[in-house]
This record gives sequence, C-alpha cells and structure tokens, in this order.
Amino acid sequence: MLFLGTSLSAGYGVGAGAAYPALIQQRIDSAGLPYRVVNAGLSGETSAGGLERLEWSLQDSIAVLVLELGANDGLRGLPVDRMRANLDEILRRTRERYPDARLVIAGMEAPPNLGSEYTRAFRQVFPALARKYDAELIPFLLEGVAAEPTLNQEDGIHPNEQGHARIAERVWEVLLPVLDEGVRR
Repeated sequence: MLFLGTSLSAGYGVGAGAAYPALIQQRIDSAGLPYRVVNAGLSGETSAGGLERLEWSLQDSIAVLVLELGANDGLRGLPVDRMRANLDEILRRTRERYPDARLVIAGMEAPPNLGSEYTRAFRQVFPALARKYDAELIPFLLEGVAAEPTLNQEDGIHPNEQGHARIAERVWEVLLPVLDEGVRR
C-alpha cells in the first residue's frame, strides 16, 4: 500500500513513526491484514512533484494507492487546472500499471484567502477524480483537525501527534472496507 503525499503523510514535525500512515500500519497489523504501508510522503511536495517521482514510487507492486497531494498546490495558489491534470495523470498511470489496485483520494481544502472561485474549483477536483477513477474519497483529510489548535503544531498547518491520530481514524474508516475487500478477492 503506497501513501503518495506531502509533509502531512511524511509526518513533518512528529516523525514518520507518529505520522498517520504509520498509525494505519499499526491498525493493519492489529487486524491481521496482509498489507505493508510504504510512506512516500515528502515535505513541500506538489502534484507536479508527485507526478515526477511516480515511476520510482510504483517500482514495487501495490494493491492500494492513497493519494494525498494538492495541499501545497493550494498553499502556493498554483493553477487548479494544472493540479487536476497532474493528479489525473498519477491516477491514470497507477491504474494502467496496476489495474487491480484500489485508489483512495485524500481531498484537501484551499486557503480561503485565495478567493471563493479558486477554493470552489479546488474543492471540486477531488470528488471529480474519485468519480472518474471509481476511487474511494476522503472528502477533507484534515476534517476536525485543521481548525483545532490543540491538534496542530505551532505553525498551525501541520498536525501534531494527536492530530495524526485523528487523521488515522478518518483514513481507517475509508480504508478498512477497501482492505477487507482486497483480502476477499
């Protein structure tokens, strides 16, 4: 199972062992499921950067891709159509290479200071791609975490350990049925 993402997946400020992908691995192990998490989170990563390193990330066979990219595109105000094209290409190439792999998309929100048109367009990318690729969708990865100071580091952007635990709960709710189905196949 590949987590392709940003500093949120990498565990910026808390370390990879406390990041939500590591917490997902703990849940997988506790449930006795036959999956191994590969954390390909990279601080500062944009959708373009994720696309550039996709081939390297897909070297090993994967059963599940959790795509967590787009947050840094939004923070930098990069064009939404470019982000969508990059994410689309990541999903297309993954599906082409591993047709049976399950896809999970972690949606993000753009900062409100970029204007309502930008934030609306940004928000629509993730569900549209989930429909196109029949992927599972986590509508907003940071739901219940982003606006809660006690769940974030001092920068107000990156989750602390408690924030990662909350994210892992939300991801697990979406991921567990996907993993169970994969075992039954």
